[in-house]
Amino acid sequence: MKNYTITVNGNVYDVTVEEGTGSAGAAAPVAKAAPKPAAAPAKPAAAASAGAGSVRIEAGAAGKVFKIEKSVGQAVNKGDAVIIIEAMKMEIPVVAPQDGTVASIDCAVGDPCAAGQLLATLN
Repeated sequence: MKNYTITVNGNVYDVTVEEGTGSAGAAAPVAKAAPKPAAAPAKPAAAASAGAGSVRIEAGAAGKVFKIEKSVGQAVNKGDAVIIIEAMKMEIPVVAPQDGTVASIDCAVGDPCAAGQLLATLN
């Protein structure tokens, strides 16, 4: 068996490849991948530290950060779009769950995001 680290679309995987027996009828090598935490993407300079606010704004679906609608220090009302993510060629607004002030933006345009991932916080 051989171990490799492979990066696919920014996701890092540890892969173990099992070598075949060498006979003509042998099956192709089997690869087993286990996700490995990737390095954190660089944050925009205007962003405060991650998790600066008490109210979390999380991605509702996996996708890519398409647009950042609000900035740190800006007041928002419940339902205002803070971040727009793109998933399956659709733009999906990620909205403020309550009135408040944006405490941190924890992503940058173009960053991949997973469902439930922290994108911003409010105070």
